[in-house]
Amino acid sequence: MTTLSQALWVLLLGSLLGLELIGKVPPTLHTPLMSGANAISGITVLASITLIANAQDNPALLILGSVSLGFALFNVIGGFLVTDRMLAMFSRKKSGGAR
Repeated sequence: MTTLSQALWVLLLGSLLGLELIGKVPPTLHTPLMSGANAISGITVLASITLIANAQDNPALLILGSVSLGFALFNVIGGFLVTDRMLAMFSRKKSGGAR
């Protein structure tokens, strides 16, 4: 088995395991889980940038690094937007009149 096929199997199995675990999380734990996912995605962003910087003339590494950077940034930005919306639900509404 080549290194690439091993890496693809790890990606596939990790994705399926993550999907199974995330599906069983109750809604009350969603915000702490999102914070952890954002932290992991931040690490993925740094790893992707390092991979792109060290790829030199290898187009496979450049493509892999670019795709992983895109997915990680999508997850980080989406996580911040969802967290912002959830926090807005708990903020006090400003009333138009004086009380």
